[in-house]
Amino acid sequence: MAEIGKHVKKPQNTAKDTFSSACSSAVNDIIGLCVFILMTVFPLLYEEAYTNIMDVKYICYYQAVIGMLVLLLAAVLVMAAVDFKKYKGVHTKNVLGGLLPRNWKRTFLAADFAVIIFWVAVAVSTFCSDYFYESFWGNEGRYSGMFLLSLYVLAYLVISRFWRPERWILELFLVTGMIMCVIGITDYFRLDVLNFRGPDIPLEESDIFTSTIGNINYYTAYVGMVMGFCASLFLTAKKKHYIIWYYACMVISFFAIIMGCSDNAYFAIAALFGLIPFAVFKNRGCVNRYLVMLASFFTVVLCIDRINQVFADRVIGLDSLFMVITSFGGLVYAVAFLWMFAIGFWYYGKKKNLGSGDCGNRFLYAWGVFSLLVLLAIGFVLYDANAAGHGERYGAARNYLVFSKNWGSERGYIWGASVKLYQEFSWMKKLFGYGPDTFGILTTENIIYEMTRITNKLYDCAHNEYLHYLLTIGFVGAAAYLAFLGSSIQYMWKNWKKNPYIIGFLGAVLCYAFQAVINNSLPLITPMMWLLLSIGVAECRASKGEAAEQEGTD
Repeated sequence: MAEIGKHVKKPQNTAKDTFSSACSSAVNDIIGLCVFILMTVFPLLYEEAYTNIMDVKYICYYQAVIGMLVLLLAAVLVMAAVDFKKYKGVHTKNVLGGLLPRNWKRTFLAADFAVIIFWVAVAVSTFCSDYFYESFWGNEGRYSGMFLLSLYVLAYLVISRFWRPERWILELFLVTGMIMCVIGITDYFRLDVLNFRGPDIPLEESDIFTSTIGNINYYTAYVGMVMGFCASLFLTAKKKHYIIWYYACMVISFFAIIMGCSDNAYFAIAALFGLIPFAVFKNRGCVNRYLVMLASFFTVVLCIDRINQVFADRVIGLDSLFMVITSFGGLVYAVAFLWMFAIGFWYYGKKKNLGSGDCGNRFLYAWGVFSLLVLLAIGFVLYDANAAGHGERYGAARNYLVFSKNWGSERGYIWGASVKLYQEFSWMKKLFGYGPDTFGILTTENIIYEMTRITNKLYDCAHNEYLHYLLTIGFVGAAAYLAFLGSSIQYMWKNWKKNPYIIGFLGAVLCYAFQAVINNSLPLITPMMWLLLSIGVAECRASKGEAAEQEGTD
């Protein structure tokens, strides 16, 4: 007999439960195979050096996802047939019942609604475009047409809802990421370990391509996700061997992202150091590790400065904002102070027996005040350098502070031109855009002479993912995409304590989202962001499901 006061579970049909478990396991294995390919093969795959690297990764991604979808469809049809034959379709009806409008609130997340609206906007934009073929395939841009965007959405809906992530597969993201980072670091020394560069290629051309990604802008975007993932996990890991592993990965990623020599690295770094504290600063141990992370980052900057001095004739060298940092005469003293502060903070906590657990909101509030002061200072400097016309007082940093048509390798021009083009759109195009990935057609038809005269370039993308979406899939599509990113980030932020990996996915997506302000969406890097976001949401769902099951058995 059951004890008085204990919850008595209802009798269950063991055969039906076994069938459900078998179906879930089969679906999980199919999805896991796709994730495994995207985690291991996709980042490292190449064929003819950099000449067709985007085509190769594009093909790898769509073949993996389509293969997954085909296998899932076949498996579902077989499962449904067995279900109707043996169990009168009970399981199938339960699954389909979740799609009824009355169950939408329970079945779908805010991110799910947003991504569906995003896809609808993409479809409307494609079918209303004057360039249907180009909009569907994205062949006049970076292959980011309706076809690829649809695969992103389908993969998200499948992975986030039906996959139970496995730790060893997730660690593969870091393993392949470290391989990419190490290759990128060797490219900084011009070692060319992959033999991608021939003797006839000028250095100024070969230096802007690196590792197994290609252009340094996209390489640092990918490394930014790796950095956000391992650094966030370093802050929160509990077991010693994981702490050491994540710290090693974090330091390597710091070297890689700085040696990538791309300006979008600053945005990813700002997201990591500026936003992650708001998630973890209620824990004293996380605060302590954040100080270690900060000291480690500037130690890496100092090491790279010394490397540039010793191997000046062998390395690419820094010509970005990091040069401004390394030119600071007190960098050595700043690094020493950061390490002493981190050690002192740890020692004080140990001496006072404060532990490494919850410490209330005081560090969180302090970080909020500090962040506000930093934002106000940045706002003042930007005002002073631009509106007040005092850009010259900021020395080498004025190239980053003073906005003009030449700002950010002519991003200032193309952003301004993009806004003007959008203002000239019809109301329909303002809502749904010119057509997915037709930015190059738009600029060629309307501003080609002005564009080539001012920049001597042809732009097939806006060099700002959100602005690019605004022009190509319109306000509806861009707003839905932002809502999708924002609601997914909020969902992971809310649930990160329930699973050790969620904070890693949160950090990776934040780093990508910030660097996308000056970068493009393309098949070299964006598939990985969608994958990491999908797995992060899947982890949240799995954690909530386990909690609900636990409540049901208590």
